[in-house]
Amino acid sequence: MTSASLGSGAVAGAAPLSLCGQARQEVAIKSSVPLLDWSENFGIDAKGDLWVSRVMRGEVQRYDRDGRLTATVAVPSPGAVRLGPDGLLYVVTGNSPLAGSGGIVRFDPTAARPNPVAFATGFPQPNGAAFDADGNLYVTTGNGLHRLRPDGSEDMDWWTAVSIEGPNGVAVSGDSVYVTANFVGADGPVGRVLRLSRSNPGATTTIADLTSFGTLPDFVDDLVVRDGALYVTTLAGHLVRVNPNTGTACTVVATQPLTAVVADPSDPSALLAGSEEGTVLRIRPIG
Repeated sequence: MTSASLGSGAVAGAAPLSLCGQARQEVAIKSSVPLLDWSENFGIDAKGDLWVSRVMRGEVQRYDRDGRLTATVAVPSPGAVRLGPDGLLYVVTGNSPLAGSGGIVRFDPTAARPNPVAFATGFPQPNGAAFDADGNLYVTTGNGLHRLRPDGSEDMDWWTAVSIEGPNGVAVSGDSVYVTANFVGADGPVGRVLRLSRSNPGATTTIADLTSFGTLPDFVDDLVVRDGALYVTTLAGHLVRVNPNTGTACTVVATQPLTAVVADPSDPSALLAGSEEGTVLRIRPIG
């Protein structure tokens, strides 16, 4: 189900999610050990290789376009992996309630033995991350959404203006910062998709509230912007396409619990979706 508010922050009544149309899915990377291989998030380097965060294993694994494991880098409780404008990979670390303080490390993905170096520290349970066109890095954490400048310092004016409870995934397109949030209380339900403005972060718009199995709230995880639409992963195992202008949504596929989603660099018609089981799926929306 979905509903939308047109800038007011008040969400209208929900209606059942329709199917977007047919979609094909296949296994891109198999899980060696279910759950232990939990694919929390992933990113793509300049070469087109996929780096998968194995949060339970405490490492980020590199796979080539044929799905072969080619490198492993130790990162404690890794979350989002994002390619920076400098060509380095930035990885969230400490993405666990047991990890204590976390942060972001970065490394050269082309190095024979990549060496993670701290970029920023002191964040409680960081999770999602995204760069904007100016090289600022947005990071979702246990206490909200942060914006880091290219030198690693925090933009405190941004932090003062933003107020989001339970942020999870984040994606940036133009002036828009899209965030998935899960918070049960007066400030919002589980399964909310929000939009902020880079230039006016205090203006937050609710795009949609996603539900599953009738009217039950669904836990939303990661999201990506592709061809003007938002694709959102959920705990119920749905990949949902959301129109950011109208808030209308439809289900692309219903499968196992999904964690993260990125555009497949080797196939312009496909998305890659991670799962709690550890498998990475290649999904081709049709229609």
